[in-house]
Amino acid sequence: MRHFDLVIIGSGSGNSLPDQRFTHLRVAVVEESTFGGTCLNVGCIPTKMFVYAANVARTARDSERFGIDASVDKVRWTDIRDRVFGRIDPITEGGREYRAHGEPNITLISGHAQFTGPRTVAVALSDGGTEEITADRFVIATGARATVPDEIASSGVPFHTSDTIMRVDELPARLVIVGGGYIAAEFAHVFSSLGTEVTLVSRGSGLLRQQDETVTARFTEVARRHWDVRTGCTVAGAEQVGGEIRARLSDGTVVSGDVLLVATGRAPNSDRLNLAAAGVRVREDGRVAVDEFQRTDAAHIYALGDVSSPYQLKHVANHEAKVVAHNLADPDSPRRVDHRYVPAAVFTEPEIASVGLTEQQCRERGGRYVSVTQEYGSVAYGWAMEDTTGFCKLLADPATGQLLGAHLMGPQASSVIQPVIQAMSFGLAIREMAEGQYWIHPALPEVVENALLSLPLD
Repeated sequence: MRHFDLVIIGSGSGNSLPDQRFTHLRVAVVEESTFGGTCLNVGCIPTKMFVYAANVARTARDSERFGIDASVDKVRWTDIRDRVFGRIDPITEGGREYRAHGEPNITLISGHAQFTGPRTVAVALSDGGTEEITADRFVIATGARATVPDEIASSGVPFHTSDTIMRVDELPARLVIVGGGYIAAEFAHVFSSLGTEVTLVSRGSGLLRQQDETVTARFTEVARRHWDVRTGCTVAGAEQVGGEIRARLSDGTVVSGDVLLVATGRAPNSDRLNLAAAGVRVREDGRVAVDEFQRTDAAHIYALGDVSSPYQLKHVANHEAKVVAHNLADPDSPRRVDHRYVPAAVFTEPEIASVGLTEQQCRERGGRYVSVTQEYGSVAYGWAMEDTTGFCKLLADPATGQLLGAHLMGPQASSVIQPVIQAMSFGLAIREMAEGQYWIHPALPEVVENALLSLPLD
């Protein structure tokens, strides 16, 4: 039985842990699936490469109002797909090869790990057989997986998740997407911009319900102009008739398409690790319970990323990985994670970015707050773009002059929001932020400047 100083289960953000501080330790990385994790292979990076292609197509189609006659003559789906994975797949394989042979103190074990005791895991090896290994310390970084409603899973109809939809061989003429969150919104934008007729089915009354209520309302309104949006219903059953997939909805209607995409959320992979054998507690929602140092209830076991975090975001997993790496290397001076102001973006059309509290949360929290909404079209660059839907919404404490939240919808939202994230993270007061620096004119961040100046503070 092999023994290691440290075993890392998962090769996403967990793979970044063993740096020069760990060269004196025997480290094992256990991975049962595609090396590199969700972000690299089926998440952030490939999806945004598809989003960029979709943005190019939409820009061409929408160019007439600017005096430019352009059209999309043809969408070469396989070229788009192969450009994405022709770059990503070699990175994945190169990462696996380096981890397997690049450093003498690190061992890559391909297989599925389950705890059999507090310091023991059994690995069902990918090439057959089982190996039991022991370690002094462990890091759980196994991520999450797509969930599928029973009504679809048990129907027998073929379907895709975000893990598989990007590798289809043909651009579907009609696509049914089940889900109303960020994954559904991003793929609806990708496929509709490339020419697919999209039907989107959401159980909520609006799309992106976790966003601020203004974003939810305005985005749902915009989405209805581009897609067939069915809100307030779920899939009650599905069948395949010839080459067509038909989904029967809870409101009695039927939607149909050539391809079905299920984007109803992702669940932590905690249930596949036999964590009870290691004394690791799991929350009711399936997340591994960790403290502010990313330690589980078993002091020698840490967890990070989607398997434990309420934020299924790569930048959060990377932050947690840095904290865990420090705490492993310097346990006598542990660092805490900082989840005060976690930003997020939805790369759909229009783009959305947010940080801090929503207005709903401000009301629920009680106490005074003020808000302002500044339209993109009210500043020079937004006016030049003839933008009619974009806005910046800020929430603030009128007494302290501190920002509580920011919510942007419109072009470059994920970039335009960054100065707000910085201000909130470092405690910069609103008036100081607005008046104590230059804002480039005419540039889109002026929408943030004007919103800051418009907040009615005490």
